[in-house]
Amino acid sequence: AEGLNLCTSGSATSCEECLLIHPKCAWCSKEDFSSTKSITSRCDFLQNLLANGCAGAIESPSSSISVVKNVPLSSKGSGQTHLDVTQITPQKVALNLRPGDRTSFRVQVRQVEDYPVDLYYLMDLSLSMNDDLDNIRSLGTKLAEEMRKLTSNFRLGFGSFVDKNISPFSYTAPRYQNNPCIGYKLFPSCVPSFGFRHLLSLTDKVDRFNEEVRKQKVSRNRDAPEGGFDAILQAAVCKEKIGWRKEASHLLVFTTDDVPHIALDGKLGGLVQPHDGQCHLNEANEYSASSQLDYPSLALLGEKLAENNIHLIFAVTKSHYMLYKNFTTLIPGTTVEILHKDSKNIIELIVKAYNSIRSKVELTVWDSPEDIGLTFTATCQDGLSYPGLRKCGDLKIGDTVSFEVAVEARSCPAEDTSHSFTIKPAGFRDTLEVAVTYSCLCGCTGQAAPASGKCSGNGTYACGLCQCQPGYLGARCECQEGASGDLHQALCREAEGKPLCSGRGECSCNQCLCYESEFGNIYGPFCECDDFSCARYKGVLCSGHGECHCGECKCHAGYIGDNCNCSTEMDGCVSRDGQMCSGRGACVCGRCQCTEPGAFGDTCEKCPTCPGVCSTKRDCIECKLFNSGRLADNQTCQKHCKDEIITTVDVLETDDPNAILCAYPVNNCVMKFTYLELPSGKSNLTVLKEPACSSAPSAVTIVLAVIGSVVLIGIILLALWKLLVTIHDRREFDRFQSERSRARYEMASNPLYRKPISTHNVEFTFNKLNKSYNGTVD
Repeated sequence: AEGLNLCTSGSATSCEECLLIHPKCAWCSKEDFSSTKSITSRCDFLQNLLANGCAGAIESPSSSISVVKNVPLSSKGSGQTHLDVTQITPQKVALNLRPGDRTSFRVQVRQVEDYPVDLYYLMDLSLSMNDDLDNIRSLGTKLAEEMRKLTSNFRLGFGSFVDKNISPFSYTAPRYQNNPCIGYKLFPSCVPSFGFRHLLSLTDKVDRFNEEVRKQKVSRNRDAPEGGFDAILQAAVCKEKIGWRKEASHLLVFTTDDVPHIALDGKLGGLVQPHDGQCHLNEANEYSASSQLDYPSLALLGEKLAENNIHLIFAVTKSHYMLYKNFTTLIPGTTVEILHKDSKNIIELIVKAYNSIRSKVELTVWDSPEDIGLTFTATCQDGLSYPGLRKCGDLKIGDTVSFEVAVEARSCPAEDTSHSFTIKPAGFRDTLEVAVTYSCLCGCTGQAAPASGKCSGNGTYACGLCQCQPGYLGARCECQEGASGDLHQALCREAEGKPLCSGRGECSCNQCLCYESEFGNIYGPFCECDDFSCARYKGVLCSGHGECHCGECKCHAGYIGDNCNCSTEMDGCVSRDGQMCSGRGACVCGRCQCTEPGAFGDTCEKCPTCPGVCSTKRDCIECKLFNSGRLADNQTCQKHCKDEIITTVDVLETDDPNAILCAYPVNNCVMKFTYLELPSGKSNLTVLKEPACSSAPSAVTIVLAVIGSVVLIGIILLALWKLLVTIHDRREFDRFQSERSRARYEMASNPLYRKPISTHNVEFTFNKLNKSYNGTVD
C-alpha cells in the first residue's frame, strides 16, 4: 500500500481493534510472526501480511449477503388471492456486515396490472360546499365506470366532516344547537356541526354510495378553516370500520374549498391533549374524541397514512392549491389536484391523480438502525443509473424498475446484537425485510486457550497474543505485577501519564520493543524517536540538506533553519556591479529579496521604475554606440552591458505602455531612448540616431502671443457679459408681458379708476311769476 499505512499506524492491540480501523486491514494470528527484537504490527494490509510470511493465519472477514425469500414479480393483480400478488422482489434479505465494508443488493419493483383499488371519498360538508354536494349525488355510478377501465376490482366508500363542535370553531349557543344556520338569510336551514362521520364502508355496490350522498345535508361552522385532518386520520386508522383490504391499493380522496386546522389550533378551544393517533369512532360511526383531542400534526398524518399504505389525494379549489401543494412535500405519498368550485371535474380529477400515483415508485425505509448507512441508486425506464435517487417517475402500468441498495455498518454494536429494517415502496403493501448481523469478532478469538504455556501459564493465548491474567505483564505474561511489576511499567514510560513506549511499541517487562514503520526507523528507549517526523520543505525531509534525528533536522554545512532550507552562502546575491542585490534588496538564505518597489531579477538588477535606471542604460548606449562615457573601456562595457540589445531608429515610438522613455542632454540637444525588459532577462534599448534639437522662440513672438491672448480673453469675457445681460432682459420682458395678459379688469371697468367729471342732483322749489317749480340743477 502506498502512502500512510492506516492499519499499522492505528496501533491495534487486538484482532477486533484491527478490524475496526479499516475494512482492508487484516490480522495475523501466527504465533512466531514477530521477533523479540523487532515487533512487526500484526494489523496490516492483507498483501503486506502475506509478504511477511503470515499465509494461512490471517483474519480478514468481509461483509456478505444472502437472499432468504425471493418470489418472482406478478404481472396481474386481480383474479388471484392477495398472497399471490408480488410487486417487490426479493422479499427478505440477510446481511452480515463488517464495519466500513459496504455491500449491496438489487431490489425490483413493478406496478402490476389490474390491481384492486379501494377508494374512500371524504367530503367537506360545510355550508360553502352545498353546490358541490348537488353535483356528486350520482358520482358513484360515473366514478365506478371510469375506474373499472383501470381495474376490474373497485370498491367505494364515503365519509364527511365539518369541524369540532366547540367554540370558537362552531356555533355553540343554545339557539344554534339544532340549526346553526338560523338567521342566515342565504341558507336558513342546515344540520348541526360535527367533526367526522363515517357514512359508508368500502363496497362494490356503488348505488349505496349514491343513496348515502343524496341523504347528506350541509352544516355551518364559525371560522374559515375546517377540521379535515381529524377526518383523514380517522379514515386511515379505523381500518376495520372503513373496510380497507390488505390486497388493494388504498386511495383517500379529500375534497374541500378551504384551509385545514392543524396541530395546536385546538388550544383556541381549550384542547391541550395531543392527538394519540388511535381510532375513535363510536357505535354511530362518529368521531367521539373531537372535543377532547387536538388536531393531528402533519408528521402524525404522514406516519399513519404510510403505515396503512394509503395514497392521499387533495382535491382543493385553485385559491388553496399552493398550500396543499406544500403539504404534499411534508406528507409522503400524497398528491394534489385543482377542484372546480362546483366539483364538476371530480371524476377526471380522481382518474388523473390515480394515474399519477401509479406512474411513480418511491422507496421508503422503516426502522433503520442508527449505525447503518444506506445509499440508493435508481435505474428507471430509460436504463440510466441515478445515484442518490430512490424514486422513478413517468412509468406505465406493468413497468419494472430496479434500485441498488448499498449498506454499510458504521460501528460494532454490543456482542450478539442483530438489527432489522424494512424497505417499502410508498403506498404499497409489499415490503422487503432486511435482517442485519455484525462481523466484529475474529475467528481466532473462539480458539482462545486459557492458562496457555505460551503465556507462561499466566494468561490466555488468542490470535497470536497473550492476554495476561490480573497481576502479570509482558508479551508472554512472564512478569509479575506489584512493586517490580509497577517498575516494569514505569521503565516503558517516558514520563508519568504518557503511553507505554510512546504508543509505538510494546513493553516487554522492562524494555520497549519498537514497531517497524514503512516510513523509516523508530528508536529510542521509549520508542520516542524516529528519522521521518522532521520538518519538510516542498515535501522533502529537511529540504534534502540535513538529517532527521529524533524529530529535529541536523543541517549540513552551509544551511540553517528548522527545515534546513536556508543557505548561508551570499555569492548568488552579488550583482554585476559588485553590489549586494544591486542595492535594492537584502540577501536572505542565499537569495535576494527585493525591497525597492518595482525591482526584480535574481540580484534585483531589473527595476524599470527605480530612480537612476536611465543613467545606467545611458552608460551602455554611450559606450556601445559612441565609445564614450564612463564605461568607454571595451572590456568594462562588454561586462556591464552584455544583456543590453541596442537598436537605433529615426523616429522613436513611445506607444508601448511597458517601455520606459528616457532622455539626457547632449550639446544643447536631447538624446531620447526607450528601454524594455524582456522575459529572457535582457533589455531592449531603442535609441534615436541623432539627438533631437530645437531652436529657441524669439522675444517678439512671445510678446505678440501674450498680447493676443489677453485681447482674445477680453473679447470672450465681453461676449459672455453681453449674452447674460440679453438673456436677463428678455426674461424680464417676458415676465412683464405675462403679468399684463393676466390682468383681471379692463381700464374702463377698473374699480380703482375715477372719472374726472362728477354729477350731483339738487332738489329745489322756487316761485316765478307766482308759479311754483320743482326740479334739479346740474
